[in-house]
Amino acid sequence: MSSENTRLRTELLRDKVVVVSGVGPGLGRDICLEAAAAGAKVVLAARTESRLKEVAAEIEAEGGTTLCVPTDITDDEAVRNLVARTLEAFGRVDVLVNNAFSVPSMKPLARTDFQQITDSLDLTVLGNLRMTQAFTEALEATKGAVVMINSAVLRHSEPRYGSYKVAKSALLAMSQTLATELGPKGIRVNTVAPGYIWTDQLKWYFGEVAKKYNITPEQVYEQTASRSDLKRLPETYEIARTVVFLASPWANAITGQTLDVNCGEYHV
Repeated sequence: MSSENTRLRTELLRDKVVVVSGVGPGLGRDICLEAAAAGAKVVLAARTESRLKEVAAEIEAEGGTTLCVPTDITDDEAVRNLVARTLEAFGRVDVLVNNAFSVPSMKPLARTDFQQITDSLDLTVLGNLRMTQAFTEALEATKGAVVMINSAVLRHSEPRYGSYKVAKSALLAMSQTLATELGPKGIRVNTVAPGYIWTDQLKWYFGEVAKKYNITPEQVYEQTASRSDLKRLPETYEIARTVVFLASPWANAITGQTLDVNCGEYHV
């Protein structure tokens, strides 16, 4: 299992304004922290204001600049408010990171809950489309970038993941079409598809699996990681740094692409 990360201080996003949705204690937090470490001013958006303030405090403690805007991305007025607050504070938007998602019913499709699928599509697909539409004018002005956070569920058809794959596959199709439609405006749209991410939530889950099979959490980790080329699981900061790369000028000729970050678990 890998050790604690030290933030890389780079200039990849110097003076850029980065909006991140779905900011929570996991990947959303690390995307914000890595963007700030790369020199960006970070706008944090999610429904829970206390989480936004916690992450913002971490960034500001390191000298970064933030703006917290509690936002429900399924609500038109809330998203318009996010755009207005961002432009009022910083006058521009360079990057939109659509990280918000909802896990639908984890049951076989034959007996799944349609309402959970509908709710997941509303947030994961339509919510991210609403955000992209709302920020298009501002992103056109800066020749900016959109990064969608997807999932390695795109690469497999394991039981019980059908509803999740439906939502994430729709998100990918939408992202590719947006890349084509927004390209003439100078806006790049790319996707990051993480596999397992070594977070507190996954650590808890591995602990539960270990209890069920009377083995250690370390053994669960090793068995899971053995399916990857690097024999380990990615950390949240490694996913976040991929987002920073795709958002940065270093990726100016990259659009419509999906970059898998899974330590080699799947090859595409």
